[in-house]
Amino acid sequence: MTAVATLASNDTVDINAYVEDLARRSVAAGRQLAAASTDQKNMALTKAAEALRANSARLIDANTIDVESVKKAGKPDSFIDRLVLNEERISGIADALDQIAALPDPVGRVLNTVERPNGLKIERVATRLGVIGMIYESRPNVGADAGALCLKSGNTVILRGGSESLNSTRVIVECLGEGLKAAGLPQDCIQMIDTPNREAVKALLTAVGLVDLVIPRGGKGLVSLVRDQARVPTLLHLDGNCHTYVHAAADLGKAVSILTNAKLRRTGICGATESLVVDRAVAKDFLPRAIEALGDCEVRGEAEAQAIDSRIKPASAEDFATEYLDAILSVKIVDDLDEALTHVAQHSSAHTEAIVTEDQDAADAFLTTIDSAVVMHNASTQFSDGGEFGMGAEIGIATGKMHARGPVGLEQLTSFKYRVLGNGQTRP
Repeated sequence: MTAVATLASNDTVDINAYVEDLARRSVAAGRQLAAASTDQKNMALTKAAEALRANSARLIDANTIDVESVKKAGKPDSFIDRLVLNEERISGIADALDQIAALPDPVGRVLNTVERPNGLKIERVATRLGVIGMIYESRPNVGADAGALCLKSGNTVILRGGSESLNSTRVIVECLGEGLKAAGLPQDCIQMIDTPNREAVKALLTAVGLVDLVIPRGGKGLVSLVRDQARVPTLLHLDGNCHTYVHAAADLGKAVSILTNAKLRRTGICGATESLVVDRAVAKDFLPRAIEALGDCEVRGEAEAQAIDSRIKPASAEDFATEYLDAILSVKIVDDLDEALTHVAQHSSAHTEAIVTEDQDAADAFLTTIDSAVVMHNASTQFSDGGEFGMGAEIGIATGKMHARGPVGLEQLTSFKYRVLGNGQTRP
């Protein structure tokens, strides 16, 4: 297996030159990838999946080094959980590559056709974006997902994983490279910035003319840094302060099940519910049942909520705007749907919100009024995921409103151009 070239954090090599070289190689590889057939891209993905399975023991060994390092650094359990790879998770990563290979090729789709009176035929056709910079923290599977999605959508990618996952990322990129090699595609289609030097991030963010889009995936600090320093276009996801609202007409048994899954299935993912909103009409019945089901999860609320259940701890104003990524939940009691909508709008990060109710009119009002990327009725917010949406995987969840919104999969990683087909027409 070909080794990934590394650059030490104290290397005297100019970081800007290092990143620029990666970007230029990505541009060159992109020209070849743009001409690749769907069969070639699919072969690269399936062979990469095979390489991941074949090298699972080696990947686990590399990941163990990463995990031990963050444990020594005193990182919280939720952070460590995002970093850990085991046989099951590696199998899931490989399966995601196979699923992406099975999806239709998004490049070359004719999105619209117009035939003009002068005989011109004008087609709007899906095209690749170009070179994508992917900056992410702790979760090494993001590198595999991003590499696969970019490859299938005809984009080359430069991965910059967090320093805590550097060893894991090297093995993943090598496996992806094996797939590219087997398909006759340049291995520079998927590269990584192999240095913990943070100046490399700045170099990637300012690579104007070489990098077409940067996508950050991580904590609010990382995304804010990208937003503030980038000179190239970005696709942002600030944080996931997701809400589950239990309406007065909710089936409370269903609500307990949904909330427990939405909060605790995996506390460290961006689709985890961080804040519970509950109608006053059902709060006395619902909160004790919910807290019992939540077990060791710490629940924080205002005086009214604490009076209902003594296990609820005092909440500060900041709690309602916090993405905990941990077994902590804020709770807000409201009068009705209108107050719930106001509270969610005030504190939401525009990621994912859910309503639990058997009242279809209330559900419709919530789904229509809430201006988040994903809105749900009677379902766990943890379904806010590209794989669950049938995308095979996602490169991130965009909380803005331009170009792409919600889970970013293959279609969202394309742009379009116009093909104008004529037969000698000239404009009068």
